[in-house]
Amino acid sequence: MAQAEPKPSPNRSPLGELCSALPSLPMRLQEVGRFVAANDYDATTRSMRELAAVAGADPAAFTRLAKAIGYSGWDELRAALTEARRPTQASPFSARTKGRRAGPNADVTLINEKLEAEAAGLGRISSTAIADAARVLHSADRIWIAGFRSCRSVAELLNYQLRLFRPDAVQLVGGAGPDDLDHGAFRAGDAVVVIGFAPYSTASVLSARAAHHARATLIAIADTISAPMAEGADHLLLYEAATSPGFFPSLTGAIAIAQSLAAVTFTLGGAAAKRKLEQTEDRLAEMSQYFAEKG
Repeated sequence: MAQAEPKPSPNRSPLGELCSALPSLPMRLQEVGRFVAANDYDATTRSMRELAAVAGADPAAFTRLAKAIGYSGWDELRAALTEARRPTQASPFSARTKGRRAGPNADVTLINEKLEAEAAGLGRISSTAIADAARVLHSADRIWIAGFRSCRSVAELLNYQLRLFRPDAVQLVGGAGPDDLDHGAFRAGDAVVVIGFAPYSTASVLSARAAHHARATLIAIADTISAPMAEGADHLLLYEAATSPGFFPSLTGAIAIAQSLAAVTFTLGGAAAKRKLEQTEDRLAEMSQYFAEKG
């Protein structure tokens, strides 16, 4: 009679299950398991083939690893890792304060840890994915940008920068009226950029679904591939929100992606974009929008 595979415990984290099982695994699976444990964010955001290439392993080893610790396959283990990283709906921010060290230098330590985590997260953003998405923005008939609650600041930044050289083609979803009226204006040929992180705003999910319904191109700037506002996205631009310490998830990566999108889209626009930018600058100067010291 075949021995039943172990079942993951509902009371333990998937990383805990993995680390506990490592000593009993074959050597090659131990190596893959240690890689996953040390790179759990990448494990939730990158494909199995990409992980295997970085780890120097056979993609099938990730499936064998998942089955060895009681999961049906890599997809189920990755889903469990993703869920473990997601804050609870009831306390998405205050839950992040648990376990923080106290002491005379705790404030400086927190700042150093946060800066290090932000820098590491920026280094894992895919420049190729951003360049591909920027080409979509360059060729789109219209660009809609959806960001709500804390992500509104990122959406407004991207909207502002793009409007400097494409003033007639860029609009903030909900910027001039109810969100649903803008949803009804989405069309094929448009690009819709939706920005979010856990816990995800209902408005961002509805914006993404409206983009699908209109057959517009959806670009999701999200913290994980399982984000509901990123489901079925044509372009997924991932950033790290949860790994940075502090009571609130980090928007540093989302801001960097937004600014990179604007920079590359402007470059793709060539001479026409430059002329539009110069016209905008002239208008701003005429209106004295920037303070100048009088000599």
